[in-house]
Amino acid sequence: MTKIAPSILSADFACLGQEIRSIETADYLHFDVMDGLFVPNISIGIPVLESVRKITDMTLDVHLMIDRPHRYVERFADAGADLVVFHLEADAQEDIRPALRAVRARGKRAGLAVKPATPAEDLIPYLSELDLALVMTVEPGFGGQRFMEDMLPKVELLRKTVDREGLPCEIEVDGGVNPATAALCRAAGADVLVAGSDVFRAADRAARIAQLRGETA
Repeated sequence: MTKIAPSILSADFACLGQEIRSIETADYLHFDVMDGLFVPNISIGIPVLESVRKITDMTLDVHLMIDRPHRYVERFADAGADLVVFHLEADAQEDIRPALRAVRARGKRAGLAVKPATPAEDLIPYLSELDLALVMTVEPGFGGQRFMEDMLPKVELLRKTVDREGLPCEIEVDGGVNPATAALCRAAGADVLVAGSDVFRAADRAARIAQLRGETA
């Protein structure tokens, strides 16, 4: 079954607890962290993550869009993340594997993300060390962007590689996900779909989550 990860970047932060409870039929809660350096936006960080951890048992999928994430992965793991995902492009190559190991040493799951300009092939050397590989289908930094359909071959390549090698690595897609593009992502082999505005703007959020999974038309 395809997993759905609503992004709280699109939630109303004035009533964040209520917003999270409204999407608890989803599988993961996607938590976007932006520093204004790696991406041209600033969002939320460790204090908010600690607060969210106290009010939900959902799997917290923390997506670090920050510069040199190896400096912070342990802190986010300790603050309540279940899954810490950072960008391949954001750190020196020699720091990537130690950061992945640091997350795992905290008993948490580890993932790597790639921006649209980065080939999926760059992720392949790390797949055996990942719990999740994230393909961005928009430029990271802002919600509500149009889905880049030309990113789907990346998902297909990762799906084939993971299956061929028998790896326990989920493939996640983030950006521009709605019922139409979710169907394309599922067909390409995605395991997890991040959806922000499409879920939080829906009149019936549970119904929209089911629709994104492909359970309803």
